Amino acid sequence: MELNATGERMILDEYTSSIEDYVIYLMHIASYRWVTDIVKGQRVLDFGCGSGYGSAEMAKQASSVEAIDVSEDAIAFANVNYSGSNLRYSSFDPSQNIPFPDASFDVVTSFQVIEHIVDPDIYVREAIRVLVPGGLFVVITPDRSYRLFSWQKPWNRWHVNEFATADLYALLTRHSSMVDMKVMSGDDALCAPEINRCRKLKWSTIPFTLPVYPQAMRVGLLNLVHGMKGRNSAKIKLSDTYGLDENNVRIGYNLSPSLNLVAVATK
Repeated sequence: MELNATGERMILDEYTSSIEDYVIYLMHIASYRWVTDIVKGQRVLDFGCGSGYGSAEMAKQASSVEAIDVSEDAIAFANVNYSGSNLRYSSFDPSQNIPFPDASFDVVTSFQVIEHIVDPDIYVREAIRVLVPGGLFVVITPDRSYRLFSWQKPWNRWHVNEFATADLYALLTRHSSMVDMKVMSGDDALCAPEINRCRKLKWSTIPFTLPVYPQAMRVGLLNLVHGMKGRNSAKIKLSDTYGLDENNVRIGYNLSPSLNLVAVATK
């Protein structure tokens, strides 16, 4: 089973031979290493599991992991490539409530998902609904403050909303009793390629990301640009690490630059 490599799902064999893509890969890996202590011994829902890599990593420590995604292809890929006795994958209809009763989980994780959601309030409300009292909703999402101008819509054609710290905090506090905000950063060797990549993209895509464009027009224009540019499909070997690994990634308070927002909301 193959999964179309759009760049939006963590497919270990599909990150390409550039330091920019490798940095994105490391941030994904570091996210699941960081959450280990939170999910240890817990009943976990991975809300938007994609290829299943992260769900399988969490299942090594969690009591159980339910991993769900709107994409049936992603779920099929996950079932073939990642498995475990305490891990189950399933697809769901995004127009319906997720198929779990209230208070079913101790932890819900949402890594690089919420920026894809048309109505994030509904998404967050569902995540909080299925948590036990005192349960944790863990969110990691790109920090728009370095990726976009204040007025700009996302240049990533798959993203509907991107959040700054205040935006994400306001969203989560509407549905939870307490929100702890951190950021993901790193040393200059890790951050510089990502900052430079996004600086170029936010300038070069201005004609296609103006706030006056409806969603469908913005996506259509960006699809045209993407189709002309194509995607580098060259693979790298695991030994080609550019002198970086996940230890170059840091998660904590008051770190700069902020590449991702990291939030833990308590029910």
